[in-house]
Amino acid sequence: MLKISNKELIEYLVDESVDFPIYVRRILNLANQISQGTRPKVVGKVTELIQDFPGKTYEEWERWYLAGHPNAIKNASDKIENMVIQLKEAINKIDRQMIENWVEDLTLKKTFIGLRFQEAILKKVASLENKSYHLATAEEESKGIDGFIGDKPVSIKPVTYKTQILPEVITVPVIFYEKTKQGLMIEGEDKI
Repeated sequence: MLKISNKELIEYLVDESVDFPIYVRRILNLANQISQGTRPKVVGKVTELIQDFPGKTYEEWERWYLAGHPNAIKNASDKIENMVIQLKEAINKIDRQMIENWVEDLTLKKTFIGLRFQEAILKKVASLENKSYHLATAEEESKGIDGFIGDKPVSIKPVTYKTQILPEVITVPVIFYEKTKQGLMIEGEDKI
């Protein structure tokens, strides 16, 4: 098996590599995600544009792209820079107590609420079907079962689970949920 590193890909295809200090790429990725600086409305649909690109070299691509989107790099950079400034301000507010509060919130509160989602979902679906419910045992959980509605086993997953490629095979009906500002949105399979 032959491996081509990301650095080599850049060197082979663009003939230059930019080195960033440690963590900078991650910070810029985060700032970009939050600010949505490289969304299609800002930089165009680049995955489609590269398919339409008639040239072969990076230099040709750069000229072709910038001719059609002359302000895209500046506009995206402006959005990301603004977010980096906001992140710097937020980082300066972080102290030990805030870190402990965050760890407690994640470890205790979010875990408790996340696990209790399952019980709330089971209770709601069971009440709609005039059935009883109960949470799964540890042994049942190891088989992908989160609980029972009546005597039927079910698995409870966030809707994002649908887009994940996981080796897990779930053989029982799945109830999907999405956390929204208003509460939980639930959708289930017809087999429940």
